[in-house]
Amino acid sequence: MSRIGLSTSSVYPESAAHAFGYAAQLGYDGVEVMVALDRLSQDTSALEKLSAHHGVPVCSVHAPCLLFTQRVWGTEPWGKLERSAEMAAALGAPVVVVHPPFRWQKDYARGFVEGIAALEESTGIAFAVENMYPWRASSKRGMEMYLPGWDPSTEPYANTTIDLSHAAIAGDDVVAMAERLGPRLRHVHLTDGTGSVKDEHLVPGRGSMDAAGFLRHLAGTGFAGDIVLEINTRRCADREERIADLRESLAFAREHFGGGEPGEA
Repeated sequence: MSRIGLSTSSVYPESAAHAFGYAAQLGYDGVEVMVALDRLSQDTSALEKLSAHHGVPVCSVHAPCLLFTQRVWGTEPWGKLERSAEMAAALGAPVVVVHPPFRWQKDYARGFVEGIAALEESTGIAFAVENMYPWRASSKRGMEMYLPGWDPSTEPYANTTIDLSHAAIAGDDVVAMAERLGPRLRHVHLTDGTGSVKDEHLVPGRGSMDAAGFLRHLAGTGFAGDIVLEINTRRCADREERIADLRESLAFAREHFGGGEPGEA
């Protein structure tokens, strides 16, 4: 059964510890750990204690493959993925979310598709490759910055992730992408976007991606993976506004996909 989870990135600049607290307070089913500059997010033992203390499981681990996390856990990309799988296994999380390589990571990209399959075989963890987008400075032109490409449905990955904010930038139809992926769609980053050049990560329903329709489509197809809220709350004026955004996001997911009622703060 699908769980509605909260990404630790959704509470930035607060820490992973705060994410577990918010998840427990608001009634999320789990937490996705974004391994990032926050030291807590890199510490498996500390995350185990946070999960136990708040009674909130870790549903997934996001490998440190963003541009700003290129030096987290070293610079060797396969080593980062192996370490992410070790963390996921220790925390009882079945999924590691990973981005495709950047264009300048040519050696890594050359064997990426086969390497991901080999890691899944050796670790028993699903590496759900996430959809990305072209980098563009205007609304008309873009540059492919990922190899083999930004759309995981064009490659034979066994497990994939759809992120609605990324799809908004790329101009991708997420329902059509989900149909192409079929049972290979393992994980969802629920958020929203307006189609601007920025990776907005809006509260679902505040953009133009018809996040509600996408969730209803998933529910209708029997999607059983986890749905993780990955929103941007950096501009919230205070803790109360951040809590309101996190509560609204959870309620949106419950309403349009199902999974019961959100908890009370």
